[in-house]
Amino acid sequence: MAGFKTLDDISDVGGKRVLVRVDLNVPVANGKVTDLTRIERVVPTISELSDKGAKVILLAHFGRPKDGPAPDLSLRPIAAATAEVLGRPVAFAADCAGEKAELAVAGMRNGDVLLLENTRFYKGEEKNDPALTEQFAALGDVYINDAFSAAHRAHCSTEGLARVLPAYAGRTMQAELEALEKGLGAPVKPVIAIVGGAKVSSKIDLLMNLVKKVDALVIGGGMANTFLAARGTDVGKSLCEHDLATTAKQIMIEAATAGCAIILPVDGVVAREFKAGAANETVAIDKVPGDAMILDVGAKTIETINQWIDRAATLVWNGPLGAFEIEPFDKATVSAAKHAAARTKAGKLVSVAGGGDTVAALNHAGVADDFTYVSTAGGAFLEWMEGKPLPGVEVLKK
Repeated sequence: MAGFKTLDDISDVGGKRVLVRVDLNVPVANGKVTDLTRIERVVPTISELSDKGAKVILLAHFGRPKDGPAPDLSLRPIAAATAEVLGRPVAFAADCAGEKAELAVAGMRNGDVLLLENTRFYKGEEKNDPALTEQFAALGDVYINDAFSAAHRAHCSTEGLARVLPAYAGRTMQAELEALEKGLGAPVKPVIAIVGGAKVSSKIDLLMNLVKKVDALVIGGGMANTFLAARGTDVGKSLCEHDLATTAKQIMIEAATAGCAIILPVDGVVAREFKAGAANETVAIDKVPGDAMILDVGAKTIETINQWIDRAATLVWNGPLGAFEIEPFDKATVSAAKHAAARTKAGKLVSVAGGGDTVAALNHAGVADDFTYVSTAGGAFLEWMEGKPLPGVEVLKK
């Protein structure tokens, strides 16, 4: 891959100790992993290295330990789940640095896989402490970063190690970077972005960056109400950040200057209650009753969004169009998702999506596997969309 060193740039890993930073920060209930997605994503890199005879040493964090080691935040249960998904044994070391880790690594044979304990049990991890980085580095000969989701953090295991060991992008990191390059780095135009979610305040940098890079920006979810209100539209009791009207106006001015079309709802599905199956009606966006709230965009807006998707060669998506988690206010998100998926499957659209709610919405619509790429990286994906450099990526550049 241009610009980044990958596994293709390593001549021989046989017998080498390869430190692989992975994202195993998975949901766990009653000691069992409830979602294997992140584990499944790192299988290609681990399997390839193991098959080539490397001693594969996995570095990962889990949760947010406050005061050092915590039994409930141990990675031990994750080792068993990783072994099950990987289809080969995964040993576990009760520490990620020091004597226990060193002994576990020393006992490895070629092709073995070892998971070290939670890197965040050491406070120096998040401080990118050089001394801790050296302790990690002493365990390996080569460093692979396969955790794009943690690449926006300059920690010992995500950035520091790449400065002291030969460093490469793993297969999942490689796939993510290549997909993001197609999304906004060097996309095929026209490019459309769909941005939804509750609040403008959490996505100001994102919107400011996108209007300079895309041909059309669809704004949905609760944040659309702030733009509508800034334009003088009464949004009733809808979620709305009225104090950000000036910011919304500035984003619209920036878009006009850059030649980016802003697509706002022309109709909305309104209700008096925020609950599943609530009585609702579709109204023109300038006819929202004073005692009602907009919970989804209406059929005319859906048609407009789908028409823009038809014109686009590239789609970047972050955030649902409505309160998709509550029926029937999921219709717009599901409709647009299915339309984009169909265009992608037909070879007419490159579709890149990411963010927790977005992934959940695409899974709800049953089309996550039909998009070109769906990123499970929350904060890192958002910072990439904001145009910010990611420390864990920058350090891998050739």
